[in-house]
Amino acid sequence: MTFTDLSLRSLGQKLRERAFSSTELTRWTLDKATAANDTLNAFISILPEQALAAAERADRDFAAGVDRGPMQGIPYGAKDLFDVAGLPTTCHSRIGLDTVASGDAAIVEKLSLGGAVLVGKMATHEYALYGPDAELPFPPARNPWNLDHITGGSSSGSASSIAGGILRMALGTDTGGSIRSPSSWCGTVGLKPTFGRVSRRGCFPLSWSLDHCGPLARTVEDAAVALNVLAGYDPLDNDCANVPTEDFTAGLGHSVKGMKVGIARSLLVTASGPVLAGIERVADLLRAEGAEVFDVETPPLALFGTVIRALLLIEGHHIHEANLRSRIGDFGPLSARRLALGAAYTATDYLACLKARRILAEQLSAALTGCDVLLCATTANAAPRYTPVPNPFDPSGPSMTNPFNVTGNPAISVPVGLNDSGLPLSVQLVGRLFDEKTLLTIAHAVESLSGWTDISLPDYAR
Repeated sequence: MTFTDLSLRSLGQKLRERAFSSTELTRWTLDKATAANDTLNAFISILPEQALAAAERADRDFAAGVDRGPMQGIPYGAKDLFDVAGLPTTCHSRIGLDTVASGDAAIVEKLSLGGAVLVGKMATHEYALYGPDAELPFPPARNPWNLDHITGGSSSGSASSIAGGILRMALGTDTGGSIRSPSSWCGTVGLKPTFGRVSRRGCFPLSWSLDHCGPLARTVEDAAVALNVLAGYDPLDNDCANVPTEDFTAGLGHSVKGMKVGIARSLLVTASGPVLAGIERVADLLRAEGAEVFDVETPPLALFGTVIRALLLIEGHHIHEANLRSRIGDFGPLSARRLALGAAYTATDYLACLKARRILAEQLSAALTGCDVLLCATTANAAPRYTPVPNPFDPSGPSMTNPFNVTGNPAISVPVGLNDSGLPLSVQLVGRLFDEKTLLTIAHAVESLSGWTDISLPDYAR
């Protein structure tokens, strides 16, 4: 047994019982991260001095009876799009190497106030856009289940570190699937909360209307524990919603009897046979527990793909326009080519996409009227083999994660098994706006019923 075999709740309980100290836990995590990183490339930077100082503060608080919350004394990682005071926010790009943050991102600040221990900043795709790209200042993160296969992205290092048995939770961002896709391919849980549920202040943007921040975690319970810390209104983030938070762990373990689960088949058009079989298996497991499972109609996947591609490229080009003009040679080739495509769109195109987005959101909301959650796929296949030069002009078609960045609905990727090659397979569950509690309740049931929690991490993680 290792420290990361313990859930976040169990780690917190053991720390409060003084079974071990945060300093011991953090030293173990730092040693594991350092030893693994030559192979996994999950971390852009490992922060021993900062982490041990935070761990010692947590230990002093425990000794004094000060309880700062569920992440107190527990190590985590932050995707290197999040500002951490005094450190570069590189965004995995040459352009960001000397960009030192003057303060912490909102959710890094929340975790710090809650006594959590930041042990490092995690690899991503350049500016969270596209990859993997080997022509960057840091190598791409690798998939612990099979090093010849990609992690997915762009929260690649976060997923790799969890699958690699280093961390239980790491921060990610999700503009079109960048929390959920690497979670699917690395066998972790990836939660994209409702748009506005979690502050984005201090996180470098890719697309201001699509970006979400949230946790990647070992289990659904870990994701719910993390969301309890991360969620909440931030008046300094204009897009953060002033809505009440709740205990997102409260429904875990509850029966799903009578709950309504809609299968969104129109969003499954690119799914492979093994992925579809996994969805049917999950549907049968839920029916056996008394849930009502039935098909629902949603807009076609291709419409969501058209809208998100235009919004992302238009907004991404606007954000990076100055550097595209003056420093295009400092971008990696994949992101430079993709971002340049945004210049071809007009203001009329943008307005048309905003109108289409509103209609799609209304139609998805209507589909959820009779459901507690939607059931669909996260990714079309298990993790593909690493290809050094993917074609930036021909991504593999619309992603099954895209629709819920367009609509803002909360969505979670839950691993449910392995394919014949020993690579993780997942399903995606989608909830009503600001109803993460119900989403997590059903996700927890799926995780348990599927038997995923009985599957060991890859040998590398031991």
